[in-house]
Amino acid sequence: MADDPPEWSDVDADAIEGRVVSLAEQGHSPSEIGLKLRDEGVQGTAVPNVKLATGKKITEILDENDAAPALPEDLRNLLERAVGLREHMAENPKDAQNKRALQNTEAKVRRLVDYYRGDAISENFKYTYERARDLV
Repeated sequence: MADDPPEWSDVDADAIEGRVVSLAEQGHSPSEIGLKLRDEGVQGTAVPNVKLATGKKITEILDENDAAPALPEDLRNLLERAVGLREHMAENPKDAQNKRALQNTEAKVRRLVDYYRGDAISENFKYTYERARDLV
């Protein structure tokens, strides 16, 4: 693993942070921001690794600029999947395979909620389908 950004990517750290915040304000998730910086770059120069270029992770930059998402990205993705599976099960109640997938996904959500409880989400957050549907 490299300790320094590549020589060909000489973008200023402040410019990168500004681009990260502007992309977050446009509604992009941290992983989408990383992809856009890698592919499109800042001022026409690609940024292969934000942490090497700025010394901070994308989520740290977002936290400093009050642009962080309300939910952690992995939890939000699992909630979206659970809501989609629940809607599918309402239309297809005999789909045993997706019933099992829904059970597994909701178990992952509950474990992740326990992990984030008190830190990234409130202490009294409890997963329910209705709450997930409202958040997503």
